[in-house]
Amino acid sequence: MTNIIINTDCKYFRGHIPCAQHKLTGIHCAECKEYLSQTKNILIVKLGAIGDVIRTTPLLTALKKKQPKARIFWLTYYPEVLPSLVDVPLKFTVQDIVYLQAIEFDLVINLDKDREACAIASVVHSKHKCGFVLKGGKPSPVSKKASHKFLTGLFDDINKANKKNYLEEIFEICGYKYRREEYVLDLQPQDTSSNWNIDHSKTVIGLNTGCGERWTSRLWDIGKWIELAKSLKKDGKEVIILGGSSEHEKNIVIAKKSGTKYFGHYPIQIFFHLVNECDVVVTTVTMVLHVVIGLKKKVVLLNNIFNKNEFELYGRGVVIEPSEECKCFFSPKCTNTKYFCMDHLFPSAIMNGIKTILLIGQEADGRLINK
Repeated sequence: MTNIIINTDCKYFRGHIPCAQHKLTGIHCAECKEYLSQTKNILIVKLGAIGDVIRTTPLLTALKKKQPKARIFWLTYYPEVLPSLVDVPLKFTVQDIVYLQAIEFDLVINLDKDREACAIASVVHSKHKCGFVLKGGKPSPVSKKASHKFLTGLFDDINKANKKNYLEEIFEICGYKYRREEYVLDLQPQDTSSNWNIDHSKTVIGLNTGCGERWTSRLWDIGKWIELAKSLKKDGKEVIILGGSSEHEKNIVIAKKSGTKYFGHYPIQIFFHLVNECDVVVTTVTMVLHVVIGLKKKVVLLNNIFNKNEFELYGRGVVIEPSEECKCFFSPKCTNTKYFCMDHLFPSAIMNGIKTILLIGQEADGRLINK
């Protein structure tokens, strides 16, 4: 028994329990045709939020191409949204952090500047690190490759002047050239379509009415959502109101007053499926934006407080901003005492945005509409 071959470098080797192939066929390592060697360990630290995790997934494609034999670990608050390209999804828990500290990595990529993420990147053993670590107890770039992203997070004027999108920035941090790699979003099998009465003979428009409880500076007035929903229905569109538990009561009112459809709020994976029913989604800068991009749907993005250049829409979206300048750049709450800029973003502009993306498609990428 001591001479049994054990391929501990195999992708499917578990160590504490039999692998799936052995359980299925009884086969041992020496005869197994499913053997897939993984000789390097790479750790990605991108804790949250959910949308940020999803929009970081294009990096997986580049890593797998550059390091096809690498085992990719990913530490996050939301492992449930990680795609199957991640070999070892890990949650930010004491157990998983202890586990990481016992592994020798070939590369650690930390793309978060939160102190917790930087602390993990600092203490985990690795031959190479990129992104951010702690220095003197404060976040700091590992090298010059991360300096650009570091500076845009420190100074509003530098952030406003930035012309790079988020993916260009994180690929640069890792020393890669961004080639418009797509988001990687897995849809888990769900038998949900029978629960939703959706008329797919019409163009299906999803209206995502929330923006999270923290970033109230992005909120659009409920009256404008109702007006937009009515206009879309009158134009012959099938309109679905989207949102989470925070928007539930508001969405009931919008659907009732506009005569459109709202099916309630769902766990994250079922919600993905509901979004997948849509042809176009109107949303502010939220998790839903990145779900829509990951599902390769068309999007009309309502933006006020962020630099529009940071968003990669892959030729499937338009950005609409208020006609009055936003004075609260990157601020969770509006601090402008003269006016609230989102009051100067009108349903007619969103209607034009929807028509633009439906008619022009890929040529509409990044077009700014504010009239």
